[in-house]
Amino acid sequence: MSDATPAGASSGPAIFDECYRLILQVYEDVRLFPKSQKFVLGQRIENSSVGILASLVEANHVRDRGVPLRAASVEVEKLRVFVRVAKDLRFLDFGRYEALSVRIDTVGRMLGGWLKWAEGRAR
Repeated sequence: MSDATPAGASSGPAIFDECYRLILQVYEDVRLFPKSQKFVLGQRIENSSVGILASLVEANHVRDRGVPLRAASVEVEKLRVFVRVAKDLRFLDFGRYEALSVRIDTVGRMLGGWLKWAEGRAR
């Protein structure tokens, strides 16, 4: 096991896989948005989901993981808000919103575990 993934904490590869599935789901759902919103709110949702993965990859390759992990955490929060707006504007039906929210929460929990581990090691 590499230094990037502590025993008993969220593993890097597992969070990468979950984030990858999140991105696939986001792109599938955004395709259903009204054409006028695909390049406004849809683009923000896509950018946030990809931004999470980009920050996770960076965290896996640097010594001080706290900075990119906190950046990923901010993107998770942005994504939650953008997806809720999409649901409230009825760009996402409740079923798609619920499935996407569950996946976002899963990534958020895994990220929180990795961040807690990284901050503990930094002390």
